[in-house]
Amino acid sequence: MYTGRLIFSQVMDYLPKHIFRQCVNRYHGNRKIKNFTCLDQFLCMAFAQLTYKESLRDIEVCLRAQHNKLYHMGIRGGIARNTLANANKTRDWRIYADLAQSLITTARGLHINEELGLDLDNTVYALDASTIDLCLSVFPWATFRQTKAAVKLHTLLDLRSNIPTFIHITDGKVHDVNVLEILIPEPIDVKKDVAFFSHLLV
Repeated sequence: MYTGRLIFSQVMDYLPKHIFRQCVNRYHGNRKIKNFTCLDQFLCMAFAQLTYKESLRDIEVCLRAQHNKLYHMGIRGGIARNTLANANKTRDWRIYADLAQSLITTARGLHINEELGLDLDNTVYALDASTIDLCLSVFPWATFRQTKAAVKLHTLLDLRSNIPTFIHITDGKVHDVNVLEILIPEPIDVKKDVAFFSHLLV
């Protein structure tokens, strides 16, 4: 019988713990928390994402069925549906947004020298929006149509690495073009861009 480390634990080794702690400390995520820390919450939700769990009950049942392995997965707090619900409701979302931006920056750095298939020196982006249907009785704030609720996920994709560089969620009525006004421009190589635009003007 294999007695080594769990695969989930090995995957989570790639999580930069020092960056995660900085994000938690920045927004005081673990203030007044005794048992179920932000790291426990993240590990539970990461497990749910990797194993395609569809509800808090599904997460709870699956993890409790293997409660003797939770410690080896890195989860120190107890797993309960109410605890997960409260954590997801009250913890500052910016902790995980900042962590995601850090991971995106790292991932894009790994693909910076990949061939794009086009003779371009600069980064090429694609802006797309996906409408996510919601139940109107459960999400009355997400007005879309008279009998339907929805939110819209606007994503700016770096085509060199197929990694999203910008994600913004709005209600379903916001048109895609309106997101262009809130896009944050990335730093550019001034010399390279000057040479590029000079070539166009010739």
